[in-house]
Amino acid sequence: MSVTLQSEPFDPGTLFNAFLKANQGAGAAVTFTGLVRSTPEDPITSMTLEHYPALARRQLEDLRKRAMARFGLYEARIVHRFGRLYPGEPIVQVMTLAPHRQAAFDGANFIMDTLKTTAPFWKKEEGPDGRRWVEAKDSDDKATARWS
Repeated sequence: MSVTLQSEPFDPGTLFNAFLKANQGAGAAVTFTGLVRSTPEDPITSMTLEHYPALARRQLEDLRKRAMARFGLYEARIVHRFGRLYPGEPIVQVMTLAPHRQAAFDGANFIMDTLKTTAPFWKKEEGPDGRRWVEAKDSDDKATARWS
């Protein structure tokens, strides 16, 4: 399956090794793993991700197809978690296979930049000061705009 939405933790190395078996003669493979972040300046104890399952799956599948066509990828895979997550845990993994490295990097960047601004996920962080919804960032919008 090329798009997976799950509440269970995943092992990024195991996922990437399995993905590499679909090599198809690729010259490059790229993986990006996003982690739940907690910093000394902005500590959190957990993050809860909510989503609309049917819409999220459809949008991520469409995004994957667009990336494959645009960058000539041999394969792309998106794994995204939902539910309650804790600092340091993987939240998302994007993997791409392409004939050359630039296409693999660009495909992965395109998927992540677009996913952050268009996928229907809502994040609520919990920390020492209580709970708060995570607001959209201008930097994410700018990253997505570069692909227009």
